[in-house]
Amino acid sequence: MLQGGHRLSKLWRSPTTPLFNLSHRLLIGFKFSSLSQAKELDSLDEECEEFLPWLERKAGVKISSVLSIGKSAYGRSLFASEIIRSGDCILKVPYSVQIAPDNLLPKIKAALSNKVGTVAKLAIILLVEQKMGQDSEWASYISCLPQHGEIHSTIFWSEYELDMIRQSSVYQETMNQKSKIEEDFAAVVPALEQFPEIFESFTLKDFMRAYFLVTSRAWESTKGLSLIPFTDFMNHDGVSDSIVLFDEDKKLSEVIADRNYAPGQEVLINYGNFPNATLLLDFGFTLPYNIHDQVQINFNIPYHDSLREMKLELLQQHSTPKIKDAINCSEDTFIIKEVRSPRGKGKGLPQSLRAFARVLCCASPEELSDLAMEAAQIDGRLARRPLKDSRRELLAHQMLLSHITHLMQKYDVAIKSLAPANFPSMSKKFALRRQMAQDLLTGDLRVLKSASTWLNNYCAALRATIHCQSQ
Repeated sequence: MLQGGHRLSKLWRSPTTPLFNLSHRLLIGFKFSSLSQAKELDSLDEECEEFLPWLERKAGVKISSVLSIGKSAYGRSLFASEIIRSGDCILKVPYSVQIAPDNLLPKIKAALSNKVGTVAKLAIILLVEQKMGQDSEWASYISCLPQHGEIHSTIFWSEYELDMIRQSSVYQETMNQKSKIEEDFAAVVPALEQFPEIFESFTLKDFMRAYFLVTSRAWESTKGLSLIPFTDFMNHDGVSDSIVLFDEDKKLSEVIADRNYAPGQEVLINYGNFPNATLLLDFGFTLPYNIHDQVQINFNIPYHDSLREMKLELLQQHSTPKIKDAINCSEDTFIIKEVRSPRGKGKGLPQSLRAFARVLCCASPEELSDLAMEAAQIDGRLARRPLKDSRRELLAHQMLLSHITHLMQKYDVAIKSLAPANFPSMSKKFALRRQMAQDLLTGDLRVLKSASTWLNNYCAALRATIHCQSQ
């Protein structure tokens, strides 16, 4: 029976991470793909020419007869070596040649505390195999993994580079992620110090790279977490229907083509519907235009609000995990997606955000009581309907519009403050990361502008209604 694997993200992010679903694998270098951006093979990857034959010898079976490792403009990738038709199975990788926590040396496993998770264990495996060099049974695979200079996730950016994206939520997410890795490093060090012959020159930098390779490349399935050699060379296409499937009966992972490919074309899979914030943090690349971009915004009840405690209590009463899109008053964080229709229902602006704004604009205990009564009479969700007082409804959305306008101004300043793209002394790496920062910030600004346009139209309609009522 075939089952789709899913991303590692939820397994390794810290519990405080609020927003973006993380992903499962790393692109080698700065790479992106889409249907309109499909690239032809630039050249065969001579460094990995023997990789597939080695893996097939190790597996004892044929893994793929239609794919080869090559180099595109964006780095190492998989390309069609023969005609591929939609529905064809293009690769099968047995579980026996996938790297799972069971591959960890028993003596090291016994020394690790219960606090050490699966990701850290897989990272240790990579470090052990790398230390063994050509004596490792996985040497051919380890040698093909990207080095520090080829990784562009923001956890490897300098503080100066990170300052370019300080306006984005990715900045704080990067700090959280680095702290998580440092915590896991501290948890494994006592055990690894027992094996100086293996981990003599072991550093946080080494661990961070290995940890990132796991979190960006591994797949989670019913068999657990694993690295799947060869499959993890495949690049991302946000509109592809191809994913990694797991056949528990046959004990293998496979990929089915979702379209036709001519020889020499890059073959792609879908990592998920991720915004640039996720792609940059977890993979180290961005898309110039990402239809899945979304923006994190914070909205607070001011301390000087005389009804602050009543509002917080009301929000708390209506915060329940059983209700979809419920307001959690312990979190003042919301996600805005691009509002496609400027005069539609506002899909993209979360109902919870608009509800929060309605509660925020209440000026009396009676108004709050009315909202609580209305919620009890419908589905329990607070302030999900337009306020009966059109003026209050207008005020709520004007407050939200003002907040978003302020954010837009900040993003505009951040984008304009980026160093010129053609700055003479700019290194290739910095130029690449500057472009990623621009893709991230401009995508966020586009989302905010779409929300602003919709809110302006909604407020205009409310003003027209109020004008008619006053006649």
